[in-house]
Amino acid sequence: MSTPRISRRTPLRPPNKSKAQFVWPDRQDSKPGSLDDDTRGKPGGRLNRRGTQIPRDGGGEPERLQKALARAGVASRRQIEEWVEEGRILVNDQPASLGQKIGKGDRVKLNGRLIRLRFDARSPRVLIYHKPEGEIVSRSDPQDRPSVFERLPVLRRGRWLAIGRLDFNTSGLLLFTDDGNLANRMMHPRYGFEREYAVRLLGELGDEQIRALTEGIVLEDGPARFSSLRAEGGEGANRWYRVVLPEGRNREVRRMFESVGFTVSRLMRVRYGPVELPPRLKRGMWMEMPEADACRLAGLPVPQKSGAEKERPPKLRRTMVRK
Repeated sequence: MSTPRISRRTPLRPPNKSKAQFVWPDRQDSKPGSLDDDTRGKPGGRLNRRGTQIPRDGGGEPERLQKALARAGVASRRQIEEWVEEGRILVNDQPASLGQKIGKGDRVKLNGRLIRLRFDARSPRVLIYHKPEGEIVSRSDPQDRPSVFERLPVLRRGRWLAIGRLDFNTSGLLLFTDDGNLANRMMHPRYGFEREYAVRLLGELGDEQIRALTEGIVLEDGPARFSSLRAEGGEGANRWYRVVLPEGRNREVRRMFESVGFTVSRLMRVRYGPVELPPRLKRGMWMEMPEADACRLAGLPVPQKSGAEKERPPKLRRTMVRK
């Protein structure tokens, strides 16, 4: 299928696919980045908040402190480890230690406040958000700029964690979850979740620049390369390109093009791992990923529906800034 031409007058959007925006790898092939290489849980279990049966994963078995808090959406494992080292987390009123295991009878406090933890299995929730330019992926900002977290639905338990980041002037696909283990899994380099971007440049890349960007260049924080780079056309002085990165570092796409003498005038993420930005999801809108897809993303068995219940198509929702 030919690649659609992108011009200054044509709004940038992903290729118009019919329904599916999740590209799951072959379940028989467990390569790095596939969604079945860390399958957890056993068949059976209780009904979750959506009325479907979820798998058991050991019930009340003790688990590492970092894992339990991350799964509850308190923060990422790395952040929790920093809090433990700073003495901000207590277990049964004693300073916590890295790798410490906790169970149902333990009381965990963060900065003196009790954290309510659940040790039974539950399905993760994942939001797909089309981030517009002009929003920061942070809960606090000295410049008081708009935050993506101000536009998300309120969680009754835990909090939303961003899976990766997009800088202030970058738009496109941004994923959120209430499961810290899933967030860590998708961001960790060992799982190889690719990021794909649409990039607009002032000027056209030559063969030498393309070769440098795909074979590898050295940035101040280490070597970098695009695993894929293809031209998408353009008009006048502007040219569009699609690039794929095997990792995500701060402003990596912009810095890579700057290293070969080009400035990115527009940047949009259109894919993260198997999740593509749905064509119907316009800027500033979000939708919740179907439960079955969220479980596949987390490497969990897909819950079995009770009775004749069917998976409802996800609704598109416009964000509203909370006062």
